[in-house]
Amino acid sequence: MSGALRIVRLANFVAPASGGLRTALRELGKGYRAAGHDPVLIVPGEHADDRKTEQGRIITLPGPVLPGTGGYRVLTDRRRTAALLEELAPDRLEVSDRTTLRWTGKWARRARVPAVMVSHETADGVLRTWGLPEGAARRTADALNLRTAHTYARVVCTTEFAEREFVRIGARNVVRAPLGVDLTVRHPALRDRRLRARHARVDEALLVMCSRLSVEKRPGTALDAVAALRRRGERVVLVVAGDGPLRPRLEQRARERGLPVTFLGHVADRGLLGALQASADVCLAPGPAETFGLAALEAMACGTPVVASASSALPEVIGSAGAVAADHGDAFADAVSLLLGHREAERRENARARAECFRWDAAVEAFLAAHDAPLPTRPVLPETAS
Repeated sequence: MSGALRIVRLANFVAPASGGLRTALRELGKGYRAAGHDPVLIVPGEHADDRKTEQGRIITLPGPVLPGTGGYRVLTDRRRTAALLEELAPDRLEVSDRTTLRWTGKWARRARVPAVMVSHETADGVLRTWGLPEGAARRTADALNLRTAHTYARVVCTTEFAEREFVRIGARNVVRAPLGVDLTVRHPALRDRRLRARHARVDEALLVMCSRLSVEKRPGTALDAVAALRRRGERVVLVVAGDGPLRPRLEQRARERGLPVTFLGHVADRGLLGALQASADVCLAPGPAETFGLAALEAMACGTPVVASASSALPEVIGSAGAVAADHGDAFADAVSLLLGHREAERRENARARAECFRWDAAVEAFLAAHDAPLPTRPVLPETAS
């Protein structure tokens, strides 16, 4: 097969303060354009919009805020969305929401458009974090995943961890496509002594957590780890970059327990966020349902090792360049102490070396292969936002 393809992508739960998903959509779109294809992204927003960007055309349809999510919007007008899909006449469809947008798989079948569903989080993992018992979460996830696998031509999983819940139900149309990190934008040279001094004294270890503050991310584990470390006499401080519905509750917990935690909210300045990641001693990634963990990978590209939930996909991503822990504060504290016990130069070199195994060009190639799309054939002229 040859020739450019119009790859229409749909995503819900994308907001101005979104992290990993927003990054993945941007980098994949840029890669599709560089390969000579025509990516179009449809997302919900407050107002309708249509613009050309470095990642291709972005169409925003009005969508309501989902209560309790801290600002996430969803595409609820199926008729309007379907009409837009008809108008765009995609050659391929890529969907990054297997709950509220699963209907698009049936649309694609009727339109005879090959469709791919991207699994960004494990269904059973998210259901467990929302309080469903393990058995019920597994049964519900299996039912959901069966319908997803039957509806879409392919399901893309970014790690073996994410793939397991589809292997469990016997799905045969699952492909693996790891995500990546921009190794030029994120690098150890971003380390900023003045920024570090703003948050931690010389005798204190600076911990950072870059995460959405929502139930499925389990950000409270990071605060529990700080409390455990302080009880042991270890001088640590925590800086939290991210926002979400749990922020007020977490801030109150930090105040009541006298914990040295700074909440920055959403950090829109990518350079500042990179400097913070590079200036930290350890990055905490407590989310148990993560199927990849882009923020953690970005920290590693900056030379900062990661302590990750053993229940997530991150042990597969960080390899021996970080540490894993059970989902409670004492275990995370143990892992932090373990990493801080290594020579700084060694732990920073190991983190960067591991991050270099994940490049966006390889990720784009894997996603295009899932679409049966041609790889780069000609250069694409830069396109600016309008």
